[in-house]
Amino acid sequence: MSPRPGRPGPPRRPGGRPPARRTPPGPPARRSPRVEGVGGDQVEGRRAVLELLGARRRTVRAVYVADGQEPSAILDEIEAQAQRRRVPLHLVSRARFDKLAATEGHQGVLAHAAPIDTVGLEVLVSDPRAFLLVCDGVTDPRNLGAMLRSADGAGVTGVVLARHRSARVSPTAAKTAAGAIEYLRFCDVGGIPSAVDQLNRSGVLTIGLAGESTASIYDLDLSSTPVALVVGSEEKGLSPLTRKRCGAVVSIPQMGHLSSLNAGVALSVAAFEVARQRRS
Repeated sequence: MSPRPGRPGPPRRPGGRPPARRTPPGPPARRSPRVEGVGGDQVEGRRAVLELLGARRRTVRAVYVADGQEPSAILDEIEAQAQRRRVPLHLVSRARFDKLAATEGHQGVLAHAAPIDTVGLEVLVSDPRAFLLVCDGVTDPRNLGAMLRSADGAGVTGVVLARHRSARVSPTAAKTAAGAIEYLRFCDVGGIPSAVDQLNRSGVLTIGLAGESTASIYDLDLSSTPVALVVGSEEKGLSPLTRKRCGAVVSIPQMGHLSSLNAGVALSVAAFEVARQRRS
C-alpha cells in the first residue's frame, strides 16, 4: 500500500506502512458466523485473500488489514484489487485484528465474503472429463486445505464433501489452500457411500486410496475416463462402506520403510498421476 509515484505520500506509521484508506465506520466487525454449506465465508492469509478478490466469483463484503506491517507488494495488490472491486478496506489495530482472526497464521489480512456456492453431484458428473476429489471423513482442516491446493494444481474439476463429520472450508482450510478454493467447484452430500454409488452409476471410475492395498494406482488407465479419487481420514482411512463401493481400491507403491503416506500427500501423488496420464 505505497503512495503513488510523484506525489508526497501520507505520513508513515511506526511500523513503516502508510495508513490505508479508511471507509466510514460501521458496526463493530465480528468473526463471520458459521453458515450452512461448505463454508468459505471468512478467508485469512495474504495469498488467499488476493485470490478471493482476483477470482471475482464471490461477493467480498470487507477486507481487514492489521496496522503496523512492513510494506509489501502483495499488500499493495490486495488494496488495489479491493479498490477496483469497491470492497471496503479497513485498517485496524493488531489487538482488534487478533479478535477477528480465527487462525494464528493470518499474515495480518482477512476478508469476509459470501459463502462458497455448491452444485449438485449431477453437475459435477456432466463433464465428460470429470476429475473429482471425494473426501470420506477428512476432519482436519489443514489436511483438507492441503488437498484442495493439490487438487487445483492437478486439474481437479470438483470436490465432494459430506455435510456431517467432515472438515469444512474454514479459515484454516482456506489459508492452507492458498486461494485454491476460489477455482474449485464444491458439492456437499448427505453421505459419501451413497455419493460413490451415484458416481459409479454415472460412469465415473471411483478409486479409493488405501495404503494397505496390493493394487497399484500406476496400473490403472486414467487417461480418458471420468475419475473420482476417494480419500479417507488420516486415522482410519476409508470407511468400510465407502471402500466396498469404490470401483477400485489402490495404493501408491513405496520404496522405503514406512507403510503408507499421509492422506494429503497420497492425494497429491494420485492426483498428479491422473494429470500425467491425461497429458500423455
